[in-house]
Amino acid sequence: MQIREALQQASRYLESSSDSARLDAELLLGKVLGKPRSYLFTWPEKELKPEESHQFQSLLAQRLQGQPVAYLLGYREFWGMELEVSPATLIPRPDTELIVELALEHLAQTVAPRILDLGTGTGAIALALAKERPDAHILALDNSVAALAVAQRNQHRLGFSHVNWLASNWLSALAPAKQFSLIVSNPPYIAEHDPHLSQGDLRFEPRSALSSGAQGLADLSYLIQTVPDYLQAGGWLMLEHGYTQGAEVAAVFTDTGYTELACYQDLAEHDRVSLGRYPR
Repeated sequence: MQIREALQQASRYLESSSDSARLDAELLLGKVLGKPRSYLFTWPEKELKPEESHQFQSLLAQRLQGQPVAYLLGYREFWGMELEVSPATLIPRPDTELIVELALEHLAQTVAPRILDLGTGTGAIALALAKERPDAHILALDNSVAALAVAQRNQHRLGFSHVNWLASNWLSALAPAKQFSLIVSNPPYIAEHDPHLSQGDLRFEPRSALSSGAQGLADLSYLIQTVPDYLQAGGWLMLEHGYTQGAEVAAVFTDTGYTELACYQDLAEHDRVSLGRYPR
């Protein structure tokens, strides 16, 4: 079978279960062939070997069952970096790049900032900040040893030496000392009975990294209330949250004594990242 024919058949096969069937097919076939998508367009008449066809069909079957493309490929792009992902980690989303943008903006005048990333997963936020701020001192924590192993492999491949990693249930393994200029987190924020947890890619991602209490606010509230013991005076806390949670998150920030509160919208113009500054 030629590449052109394989992609046409695969697109029809996936169209009932994916709204990006053609792209999914191209990415999966590129993985099998070890080639970029441009190769598929340049050589559409190339015949697939039997073992290549078999591997492609196996990946298509897994995708039809709902397996995320990122897990099948083993990577996802974030902030211009190719990051390894696994079922032990969340799949980095473009909306999370907003935290990176805001962090860089708010630290623009800070020399050698000390940054803490809580629940780092693949290391996406920590590594993106390391890429842009080689003068920063970055510590990234996660409760999952398997996730930290993925993050460390990403660091090793990218070559950033100024990120350190620590296994910790949030801040439990870190002594409370007001040492960080900025603390960032993309914590679990989906309500535990939210139907989205049984739909799409979320079905396959680690539930512990997605869901947080009856309203999805448990971890957000905990971090807002606990982080001041670790922030330098005038330091910032930035949190990703659900698009309906902006007001509740702002209320906890206010009750805890933060100032200069702000909420920023994602690419779909939904509330996505809230931040506050702990008083000097």
